[in-house]
Amino acid sequence: MEFKYGIDKLSVDKVIKMAKAEIIGNINHAIVKINACRDIVEGVAKSDKAVYGINTGFGPLCDTQISLEEIIQLQENLLLSHAVGVGKPIDKELSKIMMICKVHALCQGYSGIRLEVIERIMFFINNDLLPVVPEQGSVGASGDLAPLSHLFLPLIGEGEFWVKDKIVFAKDVLEDHGLQPMRLQAKEGLALINGTQFILAHAITALDKMEYLLDLADVAGAMSLEGFQGSSDPFLAGLYDVRPFIGSKMVATRMRMLLEDSENMMSHENCDRVQDPYSMRCIAHVHGASRNAYSHLKELAEVEMNSVTDNPIVLSDTEIISGGNFHGQPLAMALDYVSIAASELGNISDRRCYLLLEGRYDLPRMLTQNGGLNSGLMIPQYTTAALVTENKSLCFPPSADSVPTSLGQEDHVSMGSISGRKLNQILGNIEKIIAIELMYGAQALEFRRPNRCSDLIEENHDIIRKRVPKLEEDRLLKDDINAMISMVCSRVFIVNKKKAS
Repeated sequence: MEFKYGIDKLSVDKVIKMAKAEIIGNINHAIVKINACRDIVEGVAKSDKAVYGINTGFGPLCDTQISLEEIIQLQENLLLSHAVGVGKPIDKELSKIMMICKVHALCQGYSGIRLEVIERIMFFINNDLLPVVPEQGSVGASGDLAPLSHLFLPLIGEGEFWVKDKIVFAKDVLEDHGLQPMRLQAKEGLALINGTQFILAHAITALDKMEYLLDLADVAGAMSLEGFQGSSDPFLAGLYDVRPFIGSKMVATRMRMLLEDSENMMSHENCDRVQDPYSMRCIAHVHGASRNAYSHLKELAEVEMNSVTDNPIVLSDTEIISGGNFHGQPLAMALDYVSIAASELGNISDRRCYLLLEGRYDLPRMLTQNGGLNSGLMIPQYTTAALVTENKSLCFPPSADSVPTSLGQEDHVSMGSISGRKLNQILGNIEKIIAIELMYGAQALEFRRPNRCSDLIEENHDIIRKRVPKLEEDRLLKDDINAMISMVCSRVFIVNKKKAS
């Protein structure tokens, strides 16, 4: 069965809708494969041959064979014993993405799970019955055991659901919908909780968020460059023909677009300045390197999204292989790499904020004409500096660490779940840093009037001014900063030219 779909230019909601459409569109083919694989598992469960996960214990208990009568209790015990997550619940949307990714994997027909179990999960998805999943407890090998156990406890009437913003016992929610708890059969518990769906859901969420932030970082950089009256020469195409990194070429092209026909840039073409500081001159190289890292993670996430990651995998009636497809290392390392790449977007953004405050090239110090009595925009850069340092502390790579578990049977783990969580924390900080840079850039442009910038920069300046007025005298900046962050998070800024209809 082909369940191929990418995540390029998809919001999380679109990922959810596309996953549903793919599953429904191929359901007849899926049913054949699901049922055929299930028949193989049931045959093994009734045999005397010990096959891991079907009629044996788990982890270091893999050499203990389980009788046919005990197999159902074994599956229930598996979910109950592995649901040991701690900490705050993950966002409801992450729970939904996890379920979709798991269904997508199960429907490929290599996991040996019954169709009715998949249909029950689809019922949860379609009715926004989202299980409560704690954020901590996965080591990212054998899959995301703890979070996936919490995710699927409601199938057996245990655990909790989100009902709007309240946490409600799963058994009560099932009763409200006229559903009985399920009795899981051979291998089904293991198929549900083995997998990388917690890591993958965090990767999908991060990619969706970072795609916009990469574009917005270019906009913020261009606005700061306009305010600084820096040079556009470092973005000429010829420079990137002789060092043709894909990300750098893309950003240079975007910077030329963002600065196109700028009266402000043309006004100082013949000035005597030789070169700008790196945070202005090297925007294409730094932002471009972050884009390269993003593209790598996107490529890997698309592979993972369309993969089978539980264990054992039923390849045929003669090949039921206990392998390591559940190991999170392929995503974990890339998530750590992208954490550094995301952090650098904030690092260079903070430097541009600092440059705009220095009082160079006819900008007033602290971006206020009445310095002394007024602090102007001095202090928001303290906030960006704090966020940059916090991000640096979050860049330690969890994938470089491994703590053995399960009496040494699981002696190398990826810690990819931590990598995914940290990347999303970093991106949350980047939203705040870029929001403050945009506020600085808008203020700097006020001192370049009557010069006009490119149409796209002016449109974004107008968006800012609808909620954050020019700073004339000191005022409470908390509301301005929160408004800027809200605009970034709601994606109101224009990051690309509108296509002609």
